[in-house]
Amino acid sequence: MPASPSTARAINDRLALRLLQDEGPLTAGQLKELTGLSRPTVADLVERLAASGLIEVVGETGAQRRGPNARVYGIVAGRAQLAALDVRTEGVTVVVSDLLGRVLAEASAPIGDDAGTGPAVEQAVTLVERAVKEAGADRLHTVGIGAPGLIDPASGELRVSSGLPAWHRRLVAALQERLPEARVSVENETNLAALAEQHAGAARDRDTFVLLWLGHGTGAAVVLDGALRRGASGGTGEIGFLPVPGTGALPSARDCEGGFHSLAGSAAIVELAGECGVPAAARGEVWAAAAGEPDAAALVRWAVAAVGERSGGPEAEAPQAADLAGSQVAVRFLDVLADRVAIGVASVVAVLDPGCVVLGGEVGQAGGEALAARVAERLRRMAPLPTEVRPGTLGGGAVLHGALLTARQSAQGELFGATPEARRGRSRAR
Repeated sequence: MPASPSTARAINDRLALRLLQDEGPLTAGQLKELTGLSRPTVADLVERLAASGLIEVVGETGAQRRGPNARVYGIVAGRAQLAALDVRTEGVTVVVSDLLGRVLAEASAPIGDDAGTGPAVEQAVTLVERAVKEAGADRLHTVGIGAPGLIDPASGELRVSSGLPAWHRRLVAALQERLPEARVSVENETNLAALAEQHAGAARDRDTFVLLWLGHGTGAAVVLDGALRRGASGGTGEIGFLPVPGTGALPSARDCEGGFHSLAGSAAIVELAGECGVPAAARGEVWAAAAGEPDAAALVRWAVAAVGERSGGPEAEAPQAADLAGSQVAVRFLDVLADRVAIGVASVVAVLDPGCVVLGGEVGQAGGEALAARVAERLRRMAPLPTEVRPGTLGGGAVLHGALLTARQSAQGELFGATPEARRGRSRAR
């Protein structure tokens, strides 16, 4: 059956908004060409969307031809303000953006281990409120949060997890209470990093891949046929609990020590540096120069620079690398680290056959092609399935990028998904 006039209008509106979102500002003529709609239909939808406050004239084009210039239409960036949070065990980072993702304000604050649950939650919420005020936003439409731990697939809430601060779980409810008009959602940090790497990083050309997170802890995110897979209990990718050789113990249901985390987590990498002969004094110099970068990532970045290869970020200071006992120490450090990482990668490949594994997080970015190539070489000997190994390009910033991306998609889906009449009704209700 043919669509009703109102349904057809809604479909056309969403199509035009999606094009403006993906392509940027367009003229009515360009919308006509891209949609295949008639000129009168495009004129009607432009008028409807402008009246609903979703698009506006952002410029003119046609200065090189005769006749009046064509108006260029774009999405109204100020139609909604969004916030994204990266919640770590040691602190919080927040960004506030407009509907197009342009950052309006950014702030971060450490939260110490000795802070009580209540004070820690208040400190994090106050940081968000301060960023919102700095951005000049009246209210937030959507808040996206990235946090370590399991997300209950039924409730969408952060589950109680051992080893994580209690204030993490309380933060979501506190933000919803203090920002009652905002939609607040939480997602596992590694899943958000994978979405970010797929949107703007190392996996832009992949519909199926696994992101192996290498940072303070370890984790994996699985994207199959374009869809993020979370599992029956939200635990897909909890690779830190994977029993592996070389740890001398087994993980438990409440503690990943003895699992893959004990081979490739940040503390294990720092310990490995000492075992490979990196002098303690030199390690201190590397950390001091890291400008807040996690210790493990700083050491990996130093090693890549010491062997004369490229890392996936700011280069380590050459004098620091040269002060060590030559590049042999760095080569050994990277080789043993690659041995460890390859164990986790091979396990993932044997089960999922993703065709591509991205080494994400701060350590994956710091290792760059040097670490990725070493892991790929070992993987070819361990697994019969052809698999690319790529370094992540977004590093630790991928979590915040992914949280903002999901907040933006959620807000645009709500604002763009209804008819203009319904949108105007909700606007008046607010």
